[in-house]
Amino acid sequence: MGEDNQAGIDLPEPQPEESATNEISELSKKGYSLLKENKMDAAIDAFKKILAIEDNNNYALVGLGDSERKRGHFKDAIDYYSRCLSFHPGNNYALFGLADCYKALNQYHKAIEIWEQYLVHDDRNITVLTRVADAYRKIRDFKKSKQLYLKVLEMEENNAYALIGLGHLHYDFKEYKDALYYWTKMLDVNPSNVDIRVLTSIGNCHRKLKTFERGLPYFERALEMDPKNFYALFGMADCYRGINQQFRSVEYWNRILEMDPNNKVILTRAGDAYRNTGDYKTATEYYNRAMDIDFDIYAALGLALICKGEGKYEEAAERLSRLIRDDQKNFRLYIDLADCYIKLSQRQKAIEVLQSFSRQGGHSQAISDMLDRLQNNKPLF
Repeated sequence: MGEDNQAGIDLPEPQPEESATNEISELSKKGYSLLKENKMDAAIDAFKKILAIEDNNNYALVGLGDSERKRGHFKDAIDYYSRCLSFHPGNNYALFGLADCYKALNQYHKAIEIWEQYLVHDDRNITVLTRVADAYRKIRDFKKSKQLYLKVLEMEENNAYALIGLGHLHYDFKEYKDALYYWTKMLDVNPSNVDIRVLTSIGNCHRKLKTFERGLPYFERALEMDPKNFYALFGMADCYRGINQQFRSVEYWNRILEMDPNNKVILTRAGDAYRNTGDYKTATEYYNRAMDIDFDIYAALGLALICKGEGKYEEAAERLSRLIRDDQKNFRLYIDLADCYIKLSQRQKAIEVLQSFSRQGGHSQAISDMLDRLQNNKPLF
């Protein structure tokens, strides 16, 4: 007898069913504890031991689904969650996991279908409502997405997920003022502990609205939080470009290039900034670095514009003509080429270049205005 049975009373032996239940309970606790610690292999081993005791145990199947989902094995996770639901219909954890898997696979319609099954029984679950709203946003159903986000805000004023979601929704649909309203509200609710993404999102709204000066403080604040944040550095550079302070934008383009020296887009942007400050030598170096990575039409255009800026109009015209052959819809190329011919006193050729754009089926008010001035001998500028 053990110490707990000093009176000598005979204790009943545990029944097989009770013993199995206890073992399942212990394995389940162990499995979910391991899952929280991201020890996936050990967690999977514990959950599979449960299935060896009780086929189709709901805790084990959900646990295996969660393990595979956390490892990014979404199709395997779907199999476990679906198996659980076939034996335990309406299991909320399996429904959540299954919907999240479909969301991760960009199968938003399937995710919505599953979440809406849950909402039939509980239409006030904020977590599910925001996830469904997110999914509708991903499939660009503006109306349904907004309705659900607003429903969340009715239930919980200033809910962070709903405010951020509404910001993204309006931004995606180019409604930048409305996006700004929701993201700014998010900042007002929690000014001392704001997410850096809220700051860069507000800054990006100002970039889109061309209120560049108003965007700068948000990007500056983001850089105080993370001096290497790409979006904040890009935003600062672009805002300074927008207010025509190219000499200041260069600093931020170069800070990005310190971290990512082969970023073709940033090399070209930096080249543009140097060109606009008149530093053609450095601009050429940046454009050529971009072109060495891969052909880039904006870098090639930058090199053509440098030729034009240096008075090499024939070389600039040749470069622009080659670019037009590859990009016949880019109206800016025609304007710059026509301007080269004007500088070379070849007015008729400039008119023909602009007319060729219309023949290609292109439409541009800038080209129509320039053509009108040339044909009617009006001052160009």
